[in-house]
Amino acid sequence: MGTKYLRNNFYIITGGPGVGKTTLLNELENAGYRTVEEDARQIIKEQIKNKGNGLPWGNRELYTDLMISASLQSYEAVSAVRDEIVFFDRGIIDAFCYARMIQLPVSPEMKSITKNYRYNPQIFILPPWPEIYRTDGERKQTWEEAAETYDVMRSTYIDYGYTPIDVPPDTPQARANFILRNII
Repeated sequence: MGTKYLRNNFYIITGGPGVGKTTLLNELENAGYRTVEEDARQIIKEQIKNKGNGLPWGNRELYTDLMISASLQSYEAVSAVRDEIVFFDRGIIDAFCYARMIQLPVSPEMKSITKNYRYNPQIFILPPWPEIYRTDGERKQTWEEAAETYDVMRSTYIDYGYTPIDVPPDTPQARANFILRNII
């Protein structure tokens, strides 16, 4: 099966919860780059507001489906952008990482998504950073779960043909500069 979309100008910034992804994306946006917000937090907020059960602590299969669907919509919403760099706060593969963590089988339909919607093969991953990790109403993972998420995420991206580049803990501006120096 061929690739429906291959966008070398689409870069993923990912990592476990509470590692500074959103702050980093805000820094890149303030520097004039186009960014795409994380879908998972919005899904959680909507599910809580609507008393839905598609939550990481509720119906995890439904939550995975919602994440995949929202990630596809986010990708397609900017798929016509060709002449500028776009940074994503997480990518479609993050939903597959979650599926792996909860031991949800990956269907053939899910696999075709990963082949048809491709980002730049180089992704930026933020390692666990205990000094900034906090839980809140949408982020309920323990520190240990957050650290495990990083390991599973890194191996999942590699398994799907991406090359993770660790973004060292630093100020948001230094992290943004690191990414901009390392884009291909």
